[in-house]
Amino acid sequence: MSIHLSDCQVKLAPSFSFSVPSLRITEGQHLVITGFNGSGKSSLAAVIAGVGELQSGSRNVPDSMGWVSVAQQQAIIDAERKKDDADILDVVPTPSTARQIALQHNDEPNDVQRQALTELAELLCITALLDRAFLSLSTGETRKVLLLQQLLDAPDWLILDEPYDGLDVESVDRLAEYLDGLAKRCTMILVINRLSELPQWAGKLVFMQNNQISWQSEGDSLTDGDRGHIKQILHIQHQVSALPPADSDNRAPVLADRDAPLVKLVNGNVTWGDNTVFDALNWEIYPGQHWQISGPNGSGKTCLLTLITGDNPLCYRNDLTVFGYKRGSGESIWDIKQHLGIVSNSLHLQYRVNCSLLDVILSGYYDSIGLYQQPTLAQRKLATAWLETIDMSAQAKTPFQSLSFGDQRLALIARAMVKHPSLLILDEPCNGLDDANRVKILAMVNLLARQGDTTLLYVNHHTEDRIDAIEHCLDMRDFAIT
Repeated sequence: MSIHLSDCQVKLAPSFSFSVPSLRITEGQHLVITGFNGSGKSSLAAVIAGVGELQSGSRNVPDSMGWVSVAQQQAIIDAERKKDDADILDVVPTPSTARQIALQHNDEPNDVQRQALTELAELLCITALLDRAFLSLSTGETRKVLLLQQLLDAPDWLILDEPYDGLDVESVDRLAEYLDGLAKRCTMILVINRLSELPQWAGKLVFMQNNQISWQSEGDSLTDGDRGHIKQILHIQHQVSALPPADSDNRAPVLADRDAPLVKLVNGNVTWGDNTVFDALNWEIYPGQHWQISGPNGSGKTCLLTLITGDNPLCYRNDLTVFGYKRGSGESIWDIKQHLGIVSNSLHLQYRVNCSLLDVILSGYYDSIGLYQQPTLAQRKLATAWLETIDMSAQAKTPFQSLSFGDQRLALIARAMVKHPSLLILDEPCNGLDDANRVKILAMVNLLARQGDTTLLYVNHHTEDRIDAIEHCLDMRDFAIT
């Protein structure tokens, strides 16, 4: 069996068709797709998966193949959230467990599948999570469950679209080692943004640009010349020397006590049912004191940040003071949000409105999902300047939902930074970004942190994505219950 696309045009959305003049992948010849953000990597993967209506040409692909992507992860999360709509359905919702999601394609697993479930769950370090509600898991943990689901099917062909995004270092190493072995019995199509994730078993390499295959390697295996060529294409350095200023006429109120901590947590604890995520956490964050928060998937990094943002109701059960407000003392969520800029996987999933890219940036001034207020002329000019900074001016009027995942991420980062917040929370901001945009974003964040008005809280799993301005580290493993 092989995959063969010839003069193929596929309708992937009502107003978007994708063309592939020629692409052939033989069984055992693993394909790696890379390129800049918005270049069409995931669209090509979707066409290979058989998605969309064939309008012209030919598309010969296997009848079924495994597929792991952000879009599928989001679809499962959305389906689970709909179960909470009990008022309409007039039923008591029963959330699916991670085990049920993993076995969605195998309702009655046989002994071989049960053994595979045990081994793969152990490999992915999620054995203890299988009977928890799927929606209670972290982003990295939900990605692992989706990987488990697809690997349990033991497919002959498997598409992995950014499989390492959101995984901690140990999980990346474990998964990469497993894929090395899987490559001997399954043909894989791997979509990557990081060239460092290019595996040795790659047999064919495709570089995407402007929704087209701009270059592809020849022959049955990659040569050193192929690897060197793609590195040369991707080696782009972005020098960011300045950022657009804050809107001086519409800034958040100055904190009454400039010497007081922005955040103070005393003996912090988060427990869900029988599971204690962290305990006895004492932490103070002072202005200009930048922190990296580290720890494996499920250690409570995102959970801690949502206490600060007020998106976690357990903030009211903790001795927590944020921007001078003791949580639960009568303050509104907007009293807190006005001082914050936030980028997270959860926010990205929630930002489902289809306003223009410019309006997404402007919504950062109002902490809203979508734009529902009339921005000032000064704010429009500043938001336009931020689009120029992230090289997206030409897409200012483009609907947000029509952008690629990586381009959406760029926009949400600019949205978080646009008001120069007192506290900028970046929870795995580089997920979905290509090498060039990662260099640019990290330089922008570093500049903002060094200007002195914004304090930074940063979560990431990749050592190469370090920010020089950060001097403090909070390791969540120190507060786990063992």
